[in-house]
Amino acid sequence: MIDLLVAGAGPAGAATAIRAAMSGLSVVVVEPRTAPIDKACGEGIAHSAAEYLGRLEVGLSGRPFYGIRYLDAHHQVDARFHAGPGLGVRRTTLHQALIDRLASLDVPVVDARVGPITQNTTSVTAAGYTARYLAAADGLHSGIRRQLGLASPASGEVRRGLRQHFSVSPWTDLVEVYWSPLGEAYVTPVADDLVGVAILTSARGSFDSHLDAFPALKRRLRGSCPANAVMGAGPLRQRVRARVAGRVLLVGDAAGYVDALTGEGIAVALRTSAELVRCVEQDRPEDYEAAWRRVSWECRLLTGSLLWARNRSLLAPRIVPAATLLPGLYTRIVNRLA
Repeated sequence: MIDLLVAGAGPAGAATAIRAAMSGLSVVVVEPRTAPIDKACGEGIAHSAAEYLGRLEVGLSGRPFYGIRYLDAHHQVDARFHAGPGLGVRRTTLHQALIDRLASLDVPVVDARVGPITQNTTSVTAAGYTARYLAAADGLHSGIRRQLGLASPASGEVRRGLRQHFSVSPWTDLVEVYWSPLGEAYVTPVADDLVGVAILTSARGSFDSHLDAFPALKRRLRGSCPANAVMGAGPLRQRVRARVAGRVLLVGDAAGYVDALTGEGIAVALRTSAELVRCVEQDRPEDYEAAWRRVSWECRLLTGSLLWARNRSLLAPRIVPAATLLPGLYTRIVNRLA
């Protein structure tokens, strides 16, 4: 019997498996998709997350960015990081680096689906393996979460994300966030000749039609060629009743998701994966729910508060002007998240 079976080899699952293997636990990862796996995301990794990946000995290459810029039709405000730069990294590059680290630790990544899960007081069985614990890291629309009855009904506005890359030299060393009545457009430098553009919105339409809502960004991209096809993700909001069901522990997007508005998904996934491994080491799965809430509460609060304001017709147009009037507060919030 192995110590930990990990369902999903995305960043949350791979980081969980790496941390567990480095802690001396026996681990198997189950993943039906072929690496490297791409995903529609902002591709900006906070300084704290990049530092943690370094401690896991995950070798990353990308383009540093030094803060966050908010823009609307009439305002612009910058917040620069105090602790150190973040890193813009193509999702495929990040995933390949994680897979390479798993291979260096001799952690098996098995091409299989989890399927039905059975468990008792001492073990859990899935995908033909029996383990002391199962880490469910199977993503935003987690099948394991549904199978165990841990999902809560969605409510409120449904937001989705679309992402495309453009072959153009980054024009700034910041991640830019363009605001409009339609939603937000994130521009992340990921290489010396490539930027990623991610649009978050509740509106229906194509990437090109959404881009029309951000004329300043569209002018920036004029003449540059799309480097790949558009990818989508959503609905983004995922409510979860609990992160623990017996000997199954949810991590990453499977454990619940507020929104991509603050771009902290990777950082939260890494912090909570470390707590999951600690609970497995100590044989105390009952501690994980409180640990997950403790290390993610600040990000969930700030993201939820910003999303609440974003969804209020009177407040939404005032978000960037308020940041412009209170640059010190805006900078403190950005650095707290980073």
